[in-house]
Amino acid sequence: MNLAHVLNQHIADFNVLYTKLHRFHWYVKGPQFFTLHEKFEELYNETAGFVDEYAERLLTIGGQPIASMKQFLEMATISEEGNEQTGEEMLETLIQDYSLLVSQLKVGIEIAEDQNDHVTADLFIGTIGQLEKHIWMFKAALPVKTAVLN
Repeated sequence: MNLAHVLNQHIADFNVLYTKLHRFHWYVKGPQFFTLHEKFEELYNETAGFVDEYAERLLTIGGQPIASMKQFLEMATISEEGNEQTGEEMLETLIQDYSLLVSQLKVGIEIAEDQNDHVTADLFIGTIGQLEKHIWMFKAALPVKTAVLN
């Protein structure tokens, strides 16, 4: 897999995530509404920044970023669909999505380093740090599940 493909895959995933975060922002309900409504807005704004940063990096190294909804949906590895009804379900989905992105970014680091592109590897490393922090926060916001002993 070449680096242009890796960057485009992340551009696709971040665009799908951006839309999903908007959906969560609009449809979250319940006791966590005010907190999650604001957090989801913060996250979709951050994600828009990732899209721009990754597309500009791809252009810098001579590639062409994908730029249509059709391309995003064809190339994305995270799903745009979901039936999340509660804030808790939304957070659980984001834990899965962000964890998938982290694992893919780690593969991207290896590819970038194999191609001596330390700038792109550094971009991926920085993104991982941000996503891992969000994963930790999402998990901390979920209710603690206790084991039931018989």
